[in-house]
Parts: sequence; structure tokens; C-alpha cells
Amino acid sequence: MADTNTKFTSDEMEKIKEIQSSYVGIQQAFGQVEVGRLRLEQQLDATQKASGDLRDKFLETQQNEQKFIEDLNEKYGDGSLDLESGTFTPNKSK
Repeated sequence: MADTNTKFTSDEMEKIKEIQSSYVGIQQAFGQVEVGRLRLEQQLDATQKASGDLRDKFLETQQNEQKFIEDLNEKYGDGSLDLESGTFTPNKSK
């Protein structure tokens, strides 16, 4: 190798700039992908929390329903209810 400085050609310098520009574009794209991933993870966390809250509310509603049915059975006995008319019909004893 020579001990003197060598100047790159304009084509070589252009190629170096293209490569550098490509790296910058890739880094920016990586950043955008990671920000997108973070947002998706936040949405997933929020969705999982909402699902858990609804599951808890569902179980609570089932418990309230069961307690209400027990209270009605204690008060009126076994039977059926016509939801449209609100009429309770007791089961016939044998």
C-alpha cells in the first residue's frame, strides 16, 4: 500500500453515501417498527384488562342471579316465570 493519501472517485463517494443513506433508512424503519410493536403491546394489555374485567363482571352477575333464584324459590317455591307477563306458575305437587 502506498503511504500517500488517495482521494476516492466521485462514483466511490456516491456509493458510500448511498450505503450510509440506506443504513439511516433502515434505522428509522426499525424505530418505526418498534414503536408500532409497543403500541400493539399496549393495545393487547388494554384488551386483556378489559376482558378480565368483563369476565369478573360475568361471574358476579352469575352469582347475583343464583342468589336471586334461591331467594325466589324460598319465597314462592319451585315453578316457572313468564317474563313477558311477570306471572309465576308454581309446579304442581304430586
